[in-house]
Amino acid sequence: MKTFICEICGDAYLGEDKPASCPFCGARSAFIKEGKEANPVVNVKENLSDISKKNLHETLELEMQANAIYTCMAGKAATYEISKMYKRLAKIELEHAIICTKLLGIEMLPAGSELCSDADAENFQKTIELENHASSLYSEFAKTSTEKHIKILFTALNQAEMDHIDLIKNYLN
Repeated sequence: MKTFICEICGDAYLGEDKPASCPFCGARSAFIKEGKEANPVVNVKENLSDISKKNLHETLELEMQANAIYTCMAGKAATYEISKMYKRLAKIELEHAIICTKLLGIEMLPAGSELCSDADAENFQKTIELENHASSLYSEFAKTSTEKHIKILFTALNQAEMDHIDLIKNYLN
């Protein structure tokens, strides 16, 4: 068994092989390294530009909202599978929020609540809207970031959100 560490969230995965994506934050395998090689972005101690701070605060709000709405959707899902899928998405979005708080050096605010539909199809559409919005925002944030580790973070978050869109599209087919 080996220790693999995600360079985005800094969490460790124990297993024989590197996972296809981080089970905690959803970062793709390119961001997962064997223990000794990892240098997580949350460990970089560098002053952040005002634009990066603004973008991280906006990301924090967006991810907390996504966590709350996916928690609602998990509770209203028609099947056990869909419920657990939304529960996992909620945890991933919460992990994204935690990354932001670590980089900003602030405390996590209590999670709020969001309303969602009783119908899976409507929730799938809402999920795609939320993930598309987040993905395009993070793509823009990656382009405007001046700090390398923040650029890497937003690139990884963009990819994770795009993976969420692909996941939901599988349920629509």
